[in-house]
Amino acid sequence: MSPTCSQTPIPCSDPTIGYRLNHFMLRISDPSRTLHFYTHLMGMRLVFSRDVGPMTVYYLGYPSTAEHRADQEAYARDTSPHSVLTSTLGLLEFCHYHVDSARAGEEKDGVKITTGVDPPFLGFNHLGFTVPDVPAAVERLMRSGVVVVKGVGEGPNESVPITRWERETGVASTMELSKGFEALFKQIAFVRDPDGYLVELVPQVLQ
Repeated sequence: MSPTCSQTPIPCSDPTIGYRLNHFMLRISDPSRTLHFYTHLMGMRLVFSRDVGPMTVYYLGYPSTAEHRADQEAYARDTSPHSVLTSTLGLLEFCHYHVDSARAGEEKDGVKITTGVDPPFLGFNHLGFTVPDVPAAVERLMRSGVVVVKGVGEGPNESVPITRWERETGVASTMELSKGFEALFKQIAFVRDPDGYLVELVPQVLQ
């Protein structure tokens, strides 16, 4: 049975008026690699970074004007004020936690980010980006050494949209994808970012 959700009209007095999905936060292991991927390869720009003590926080977004695309400092200056930041959609927050060397000892070298996309520790699935040309984006990312999990024109595999582990253990159904969804799915690509998080590339115009 499918879950139900409210589809009733939202009155002007509803307490959720003004709510927005503003940003998504991910833990990262290497700021240099992450910033290279999301700025140089995915085209985002840094809004601000801040060392807040136990961690350093990085906020990234997409400049929406020609002026901001040409002037990184202007984009950061105009976007970072709280009133603007909280009304800007599609931001990514990355947190790099500082290692306490005195306490972690040699164990710090074995610390690995759990992405939520690898069995059996599943939860988070992917970040979705819409792009004008998915095949061109995949080709460009591949040339930069990015791992491609699923290319354009390919159907389901052992990682997406359902892992082989889920099918083999019965956590997910072994039913085939509906024909309509499979046709759409073949137009989408998946790559991995430096920490192994899945990044979905969706065409802005579907065939």
